[in-house]
Amino acid sequence: MDGCKIIKYTGYRNSMDSTGIIFDLKKFAIHDGPGIRTTVFMKGCPLDCGWCHNPEGRKNDPEKILIRNRNSKEESFGREITAINLLKEIEKDRVFYEQSGGGVTFSGGEPMSQVEFLAEMLQLCKRNKISTAVDTSGYAPFEFFKKIYDLTDLFLYDLKIMDNDLHQHFTGVSNKLILDNLTKLADMGNKIIARIPVIPGVTDSKDNFDNIVKFLVPLKNITEICLLPYNKLGEDKRERFGLSNNLGKLSIQENEEMNRLADIFDSSRFRVKIKG
Repeated sequence: MDGCKIIKYTGYRNSMDSTGIIFDLKKFAIHDGPGIRTTVFMKGCPLDCGWCHNPEGRKNDPEKILIRNRNSKEESFGREITAINLLKEIEKDRVFYEQSGGGVTFSGGEPMSQVEFLAEMLQLCKRNKISTAVDTSGYAPFEFFKKIYDLTDLFLYDLKIMDNDLHQHFTGVSNKLILDNLTKLADMGNKIIARIPVIPGVTDSKDNFDNIVKFLVPLKNITEICLLPYNKLGEDKRERFGLSNNLGKLSIQENEEMNRLADIFDSSRFRVKIKG
């Protein structure tokens, strides 16, 4: 799969002492699924998107990064946590989940990069009646999706670029596996929101949006599209972390531009939301 390492799934482990690696835990998140949520950011991702606003989540292991500012110093990103301790953190905001129809979202990085730990956390949340969402790039063996499907209430599934050569250029991987997985996942049921990161000069062309519509229309179980305006946080982090930035400085879209892109879906059956 384009030379990217994807961890092999070996089945659920029963021990609540098993551990995963996270690099952030965001409370009171309102853009990572319905209601008020806790978002768990898990380390590891096989893609290398130039616009990623969490580049510190790409490597699988905890790491130290030299922060380039007036007082340059190393900071640590990523910590090991047990399943039961992570559940305790998630449980703290149960009242907000219940009042708002929210829950927990597992994001990253790519949560499928730690699929065994992800499966355990989803199982724990299900047992404790906490709604779950998995925010995924779709770039993982479909076996992983099948293993967690019954434990997951909602998939937030990214669609970026339909042209395979451009997708390879901007993300480092082919989109074939991503599109194949989405087709198969949609056949399993109606628990997917397709999310499109709107990156100026990369994903925001009418041609790309038209092709996304053509691809999604036959997938009868996908009814909602979410457009994600460009987030400049990635630019700031890449500068601070001393990482290359091949895209340069991009502008956040005005509401008028986002509405224009949403209008492309007017003739389709999809509900379109703009979040950012």
